[in-house]
Amino acid sequence: MAPHGLSPEELTRYARQIGPGVLSSEGQVRLKRSTALVSRTGGMGGPAAMALVMAGVGRVIIAHGGTLISPDLNRQTLGSELILGRARAPHFAEALRAMNRFVTVEAVDHEPTDEEASQLAAEADIVLSCAPTFEERLRLNAAACQAGVPLVDAAQWGMTGTLVVVEPGLTACLRCLYPEKPPFEEMFPVVGAISSAIGALAALEAIKILSGTGNSLAGRLWMIDGYNCRSSMITLQRDPDCSCCGALARGPS
Repeated sequence: MAPHGLSPEELTRYARQIGPGVLSSEGQVRLKRSTALVSRTGGMGGPAAMALVMAGVGRVIIAHGGTLISPDLNRQTLGSELILGRARAPHFAEALRAMNRFVTVEAVDHEPTDEEASQLAAEADIVLSCAPTFEERLRLNAAACQAGVPLVDAAQWGMTGTLVVVEPGLTACLRCLYPEKPPFEEMFPVVGAISSAIGALAALEAIKILSGTGNSLAGRLWMIDGYNCRSSMITLQRDPDCSCCGALARGPS
């Protein structure tokens, strides 16, 4: 092994992302030693998981239930016509494994329950919430807060998307932002290009946090309006009485 914990083959594999302005070799080692949980791995989570695997995050756990249907194929980059009608998680995991032999990919063939989400978050160094429903997003938020690991929440609608990064006990959590679960439209419209864009940006935040590189989005909401070519960002305020993170307040490290 090389002195910094990467094999010569890994150094070759990641050569284009190690150097000034990107990752240090120590940051690459941190990625290798990290575990990321991604739920789900459809329009946003698929590109996010792909970016994590290609970047060299050592263990990626994906969770996605159900079978692939034709309307999924406008955005789910890990799917194809060949697996229509088949369970998504195992096929998505196989596609990810084929991208990087240095990474372990594990698949959960359903959306985690409260207890499962807590168990999976406790094994992870970061949680990427790419789920469509507020119920799932808030569940993953609670699991990340309980485990004390960062959460990257990605959402999409039409040609727009949002990103939030939560540092439990330091920044507002998703429950601070949504004290009450908003209404949800099951078959909402979405263009696959915004899904991929938001998923890739969610992965970039995770890569920065895990590797200790750059500045994260923590504590802010980033809104990207692809329809009107506009982007805006607002700082979020923690709710000290939040039912999820209110008791987690801690000082800066």
